[in-house]
Amino acid sequence: MSRRDQIRMSEAELAAFLDAQGTIVVGTNGPDGRPHLTALWYVPSGTVVSAWTYAKSQKVRNLERDPRATLLAEDGATYEELRGVMLHCAVEVIRDTEAVTELGFAVMARYAPGHAHPTPEVHELVAAQAPKRVGLVFTPASVATWDHAKLAGTY
Repeated sequence: MSRRDQIRMSEAELAAFLDAQGTIVVGTNGPDGRPHLTALWYVPSGTVVSAWTYAKSQKVRNLERDPRATLLAEDGATYEELRGVMLHCAVEVIRDTEAVTELGFAVMARYAPGHAHPTPEVHELVAAQAPKRVGLVFTPASVATWDHAKLAGTY
């Protein structure tokens, strides 16, 4: 078995990993052809990742030109702890305010668990932001994962 096969995460491990991470790095193609990297809070559903962001942001402008992105989530401080995932994705930009609002509630529930059932104040905050935002749905075309802990300290 190759090293690549030894360190690959299973689907269950990948889902748990994405669920445990706080941010994901999003790489889009900038207007000059260079990568444009940003970090986003996100909501995972298997390998599909959803987020919301300001409609006028550079990443949205980039995605309007080229609806492809690469996502990266990683952790670990030493070689034997390194774990991560890289997702090459097609991206759907959602502009429907109601759908964007629902995504905003999902993000709020993930990052502020006490808000899973939004209070009137949280509802008002998300609803006020939604018209200025878009939803982003990242659907992977390919997935690469690694978990060096599976090597049991060998290189």
